[in-house]
Amino acid sequence: VQLQAFGGGSVHAGDSLRVSCLASERIFSRYAIAWFRQAPGKQREFVASISWSATRINYQDSLKGRFTISRDNAINTVHLQMNSLKPEDAAVYYCAADKAPIDSGRSYYGLEYWGQGTQVTVSS
Repeated sequence: VQLQAFGGGSVHAGDSLRVSCLASERIFSRYAIAWFRQAPGKQREFVASISWSATRINYQDSLKGRFTISRDNAINTVHLQMNSLKPEDAAVYYCAADKAPIDSGRSYYGLEYWGQGTQVTVSS
């Protein structure tokens, strides 16, 4: 498995949750990794990304301050910490990886690797 997303669950509005993406060593050391999310009936949207060196981090503007992306080099994992969750944050969260930088302006089409997605449910 190249990318494996995990950590989703059901929380209440205002709670925090962390989703994580375990990557193969090859991907983790050379690829940018990003989180996207897709709610029912909506387009998949960019959430956050981090370069392989962690020197470039991007967020969807509306999520800045609540979401934090980070890398744990010891376990080849990218985390997405989500705080003050809102019902509109509910979605399937996917991690993706690509050799080229990933930011909010880049379409999710054509990204090289995708994880299977993890469900986040937020009740009001």
